[in-house]
Formats: sequence, structure tokens, C-alpha cells
Amino acid sequence: MSARDIPALLRQLHAELEAAPALDAESRELLGVLAKDLQKFETHLSTTRSLAVQFEADHPGLAAALRQIADAFAKAGI
Repeated sequence: MSARDIPALLRQLHAELEAAPALDAESRELLGVLAKDLQKFETHLSTTRSLAVQFEADHPGLAAALRQIADAFAKAGI
């Protein structure tokens, strides 16, 4: 699993939440928090990669650091 799988996993999670009316309120809330956290992660990963591209020409050291951070996110497999 890689960070690229996150959008599909989020869609699956939302579909499962909609189809599971028997979940208690606390479980539904916890799963909702998880979904929001995954969305934030996806946004941060995308932003980090975009910034790396943006800074490549003028700040190659910063761009390299941002790519390393993005790679670390991806290797985390979240």
C-alpha cells in the first residue's frame, strides 16, 4: 500500500460508513475522525510534492528536503 492508495481507501471507508447503519455513535465518530486525518495526510503529501517542484529551480536544497519528507510520508504507507 502506498500514499497513492489513500483516495480509493477514503472512498471505500465512506461507502462502508454509509452502508453500516448498525454502528454505534462513538464508532461512527471515531471512523469519521480517521477519515478526516487521512484526508489531511493526502493534502499534506500533495502540498509537499507541489512545493518541491516549485522550489526546484531557485532552492534545490529545500526542494530535496521536501522530496525526502514526501518520500517518508509515502514509505509510511498511510
